[in-house]
Amino acid sequence: MSEFFETSAFFAVFLSILSYGIGVMLKKKWKLALFNPLLTAVILVILFLAVSNVDSSVYQEGAKPISFLLTPATICLAVPLYEKMELLKNNYKAILTGIFSGVLTSLASIFLLAFLFKLDHASYVTLLPKSITTAIGIGVSEELGGYVSVTAAVIIVTGVIGNMFAETICRIFNIHDPIARGIAIGASSHAIGTVKAMELGEVEGAMSSLSIVVSGILTVIGAGMFARFIR
Repeated sequence: MSEFFETSAFFAVFLSILSYGIGVMLKKKWKLALFNPLLTAVILVILFLAVSNVDSSVYQEGAKPISFLLTPATICLAVPLYEKMELLKNNYKAILTGIFSGVLTSLASIFLLAFLFKLDHASYVTLLPKSITTAIGIGVSEELGGYVSVTAAVIIVTGVIGNMFAETICRIFNIHDPIARGIAIGASSHAIGTVKAMELGEVEGAMSSLSIVVSGILTVIGAGMFARFIR
């Protein structure tokens, strides 16, 4: 099976798309947050690789076309933001304050938990970039001396949880303003959460897209500062 993966140009891509498609079908059928398509796809791919004894590096090599498409897909998030540019101009103070608060809350909560559970420096900085996109978060973790593979997993888990529970949390805390909801989702659960924000509405999607970019920049700066707090 491993040899087939190595010689096949598209089987890893097919496996990824099929797994995600099954996740979408389960979500439509059961309509439960637990059946998040991305989470389902991750579980199915892991199970397949484990059963077939295919090394993860072989799968990653075969799935590179999907990884390549992530960059233009992320850039496309600028489209809804451009369409809501007037809204951004009229509310820029509240928007920037909200994003800054989200980043500060994320970093401070990791510091508090690391202090309570007595994590070492490497484990601590591994978790600091949990709420930003994988591309930026991995770079931050590597620069600060964290465990890059763990950072990638934590970022994905954070995004999936945000995607699953964002709407419920907004409802519980009576957050109904579309700008506030978009900022909260984007600042806490990056691109994966932004998918949910776009489902909620155009304004939510635009604000969440903006939050991804600004949160990434602020986290790069903030993580370097917070990394000094635990040695």
